[in-house]
Amino acid sequence: MSGPLTGVRVVELAGLGPAPFAGMMLADAGADVIRIDRSERAAYPPVETPHADLLNRGRRSVAVDLKHPEGVSLVLRLVERADGLMEGFRPGVAERLGVGPETCLRRNPSLVYGRMTGWGQSGPMAGAAGHDIDYIALAGALGQIGRAGEKPVPPLNLVGDFGGGGMLLAFGMLAGILSARQSGEGQVVDAAMVDGAASLMTMTYMFRASGLWKDERGTNVLDTGAHFYEVYETSDGGYIGVGAIEPQFYAELIRLLGLADEDLPKQMDRGAWPMMKERFAAAFAARTREEWESVFEGTDACAAPVLSAAEAPLHPHNLHRGTFTEVAGVVQPAPAPRFSRTPGSIRRPPPNPGQHGDEALGDWGLGPQEIRKLRDSGAIV
Repeated sequence: MSGPLTGVRVVELAGLGPAPFAGMMLADAGADVIRIDRSERAAYPPVETPHADLLNRGRRSVAVDLKHPEGVSLVLRLVERADGLMEGFRPGVAERLGVGPETCLRRNPSLVYGRMTGWGQSGPMAGAAGHDIDYIALAGALGQIGRAGEKPVPPLNLVGDFGGGGMLLAFGMLAGILSARQSGEGQVVDAAMVDGAASLMTMTYMFRASGLWKDERGTNVLDTGAHFYEVYETSDGGYIGVGAIEPQFYAELIRLLGLADEDLPKQMDRGAWPMMKERFAAAFAARTREEWESVFEGTDACAAPVLSAAEAPLHPHNLHRGTFTEVAGVVQPAPAPRFSRTPGSIRRPPPNPGQHGDEALGDWGLGPQEIRKLRDSGAIV
């Protein structure tokens, strides 16, 4: 095994999306993350073919019946050996199952108990259902994304689920584990997607406070208001993304577009932005995406081709860096960030529920007879 988190042990109560993404990040960085899947999803003997859910890669799965007393006891026994536990239930569900933070911290006072929800553990909306689009709407993020005069555009589910959710949970778990190793005391990490999405808006709030940002969508430098931070269509139906904000990069873009000899308004003349968008659009429409790639290659014009999910793994820069990798025949993003001395890795493809029960429980201190007894009782599959 490798990775800077080698030696860190985490129990993950199976969930969807953001919490598994946090588990993926920790596992990619070397943590031993044992995934507790629902027993009704498992088969015995376990299915060996890799599961399709890439967010679950890198860890082992044990299928546990959390409605069985011995299943709950098993999880609490694992908690005693863990640095952290993560769950993504609605508030109160873990407590009803008997694996809430108070119970777990009694068994292991240095445990870091991570809770992943949309609205948080408290507040008038804490118990309500929701999805990424709802959380980023309330956080003020969705309202800023889109073009002038048009409705907001959801940025996939990157901002709430993964940026403001799973990634912030992973950060919270590591911060809590570092604190626990210094103090001997664990704590609860309340990772709410609405909080995380709001945190990602900090720079926007800085711009607002400085008078550099208008609340009218699509009128600012970073929200397609500016002609130099925009997406333009090429003659073959492709697209080029342009982000030439700094004056020197803007000058390079103007030169490469063939507009350097024209009498153009100043870059930050907001009144001229619509007209300049038309000039840029006409210029980009004169060549194919591949031709523009050749023009901009090796320059500081801050212009890049807009690639599809199929094209991105094949781009020369991504190939050189190994930004994408292939595991069990599936192309997927490689672990990030990179560590010079303790590189992370994808140690195994996504598990099927219960696939590693004997192996994982054995490594976490249970003997063969104990595991057999748990299976015979129905506590695990």
